[in-house]
Amino acid sequence: MSLRYLHYDVFTDRPLEGNQLAVFPEPAGLTDDLMQRIAREMNFSESTFIFPPERPDTDVRMRIFTPGEELPMAGHPTIGSTFALAHEGVIARGRTQFVFGLGVGPTPVSLEWRGDGLDFAWMTQGLPVFGARIAGREAFAAALGVDVPDLLAGAPIEVVSCGVPFLFAPLASRGAVDRAAINRPAYAACCRASAVDELPLFLFTVDGGRAEAESVYSRMLAPGFGIAEDPATGGASGPLGCYLAQHGLLPAGRLGHFISWQGVAMQRPSRIHISIGREGGRIASVRVGGRSVLVGEGTLRIPPS
Repeated sequence: MSLRYLHYDVFTDRPLEGNQLAVFPEPAGLTDDLMQRIAREMNFSESTFIFPPERPDTDVRMRIFTPGEELPMAGHPTIGSTFALAHEGVIARGRTQFVFGLGVGPTPVSLEWRGDGLDFAWMTQGLPVFGARIAGREAFAAALGVDVPDLLAGAPIEVVSCGVPFLFAPLASRGAVDRAAINRPAYAACCRASAVDELPLFLFTVDGGRAEAESVYSRMLAPGFGIAEDPATGGASGPLGCYLAQHGLLPAGRLGHFISWQGVAMQRPSRIHISIGREGGRIASVRVGGRSVLVGEGTLRIPPS
């Protein structure tokens, strides 16, 4: 069996930056186990497999696999796969809306074009669900190898989900974000003590106390999921914007739009655009967007079982 794939760098317009993604546009006949093994072989944060739609309100069905498990939704695979499908001609030039069938349900993407092709894609995410909080700040700081003053005063360490949950920990400076390193047993103990699942941890800081322009600096650590660090996490970026809106860290107004820088210390800088719409003081829309660049194509050869 020969499987063609496209290799994209996502949340960047420069090759060798952003987050890597393998897209398999013609995976017919693959079993769940084989898709999981292929994702492990590729060893990117995620690989995607594109199938015909299963319901009339979607354009394709997409399966997303990390090296260790299947995900119901993820941001950088959705953005990157949008660019791949435009490259393949599945998304016609000039089309402005496309709907992926994901594990969480229909997921719309808005497309912006320029003369030579697709320029930008926006993924619509679900409205936020705010969850449990970490209670012991001293133990939590120790689990990250930072001091208590490195945790942003007055801001909770809190679970937020727009489809996939993450634990959000605001820190006081970029230096603290860069110094942080998870002691996994201590981190797991902190989570258990607060009845919080051992989730992927999203660390961030906001320059000047307000998220605007390019003021957010972030990292995502998930050793419990086989990902030491992720250079760009679209599925966490929507909840990040919701956290900032919920806790007064977005400028006043109906629309908060900012860029989160992630993957900088990994030498894989990623620019993730986040837009949070508000109506009547409540979050009404969540969008995450960015660019992607094709850096390679290949064929995976799998002998018959």
